[in-house]
Amino acid sequence: MSVPPSRSLPWALIGAACLGSFAATSSGTTRAPFLLEMSQDLGVAMPLVANLVSLTATAWGLTSAFGGWMSDVIGRRPILIAAPFALALTLVAQAAAGSFFWVAVWAAVGGGCAGAFTGVVFAEVSARVPDSQRGRALGWVMSGQSLTLVVGVPMAAALGSVFGWRGWLLCVAGLSIAAVISLFLTLGRGSGGHTRPAGARPSMRAALSPKVLGLLGTGVAERICYGLAVVYFATFMQVTYHMSLIELALPLAVFALGNIAGTLLGGQLADRLRDRLLTFAVAMALSGVAALVLFTWHPGPGVTVAVGFVYVLLNALGRPSYMASLASVPEDVRGTVLGLNGTSASVGWIGAAALGAVMISWGGFEGFGPLIGLLALLGAVGALLSRRSRS
Repeated sequence: MSVPPSRSLPWALIGAACLGSFAATSSGTTRAPFLLEMSQDLGVAMPLVANLVSLTATAWGLTSAFGGWMSDVIGRRPILIAAPFALALTLVAQAAAGSFFWVAVWAAVGGGCAGAFTGVVFAEVSARVPDSQRGRALGWVMSGQSLTLVVGVPMAAALGSVFGWRGWLLCVAGLSIAAVISLFLTLGRGSGGHTRPAGARPSMRAALSPKVLGLLGTGVAERICYGLAVVYFATFMQVTYHMSLIELALPLAVFALGNIAGTLLGGQLADRLRDRLLTFAVAMALSGVAALVLFTWHPGPGVTVAVGFVYVLLNALGRPSYMASLASVPEDVRGTVLGLNGTSASVGWIGAAALGAVMISWGGFEGFGPLIGLLALLGAVGALLSRRSRS
């Protein structure tokens, strides 16, 4: 049965969800500081190790949809406990692997575990709060993912310098186990511990309504815009201003803080403004303008970093409104819908990596601004059209 939402936010669940989201995202993202070390240890070229990101994202997207559907069939609690536990096992297996092949195999399996968890945890938090508080609640859960850039990557670099990349994977496995324990205790309190929806099995026709399909397509455009900036911002700063890795630390931190600030502020706006999709559309359109300025105007590193902060803040500002709108579906298909959101997000990340590589080969970073601006405009239009569709 669904859990009746209370007036106060379920902070214990939100904290456990943030920890689980942080562990899931860190299992792949925090590999970045170790690309060279891993390539030397495993005896393969560094680009091959870098491709683990695409492999993980693909597995994440495939299992996100399946995990969301399964949560509507058997209930969310079993998946929320099993997925991070299985993720911890895959991280231990990666740390013990002696060849790149097995690292890749377990990284793919781990990405699948993370994907199965993410959509379901959004569905669980959505079910525990009324619609009027969903923006803030989901914004806090998303901040767990955002913290990976601000806290996870620097922590990985610091601990990895002592224990190596294998030791860091064991640390993330420990975080994942901590998330399992937190979720077990949180979900096990009273009747809220089991969230199996009542009634028949979920209907894909009910889940894939015109409004949901429109929002999922819009989500792909939004994730491409975000991914283009996140994946290539450091390289853009290096090429444009000839910055060293040490000099990049502060700009990247400012960029990540903009994402967190936008997510938390966006959660407040999603609950205070009545028209969430209009809020999302406006934020997307404004972020497109900021992207044009970011990639076409280069007055100096300080100004560029400030514009980057504004861009990522505007992009993140609309995300809680988007997620809250997507979660406003019948209870018996919410897991399926939010699982499909994870799939569309993975498509966006893969598309961002591919489009960015093409744009750099054609005309450099100057083309990023118009491309993101166009995609942001399409996303805004898609959100406005979705306002007229029925769920």
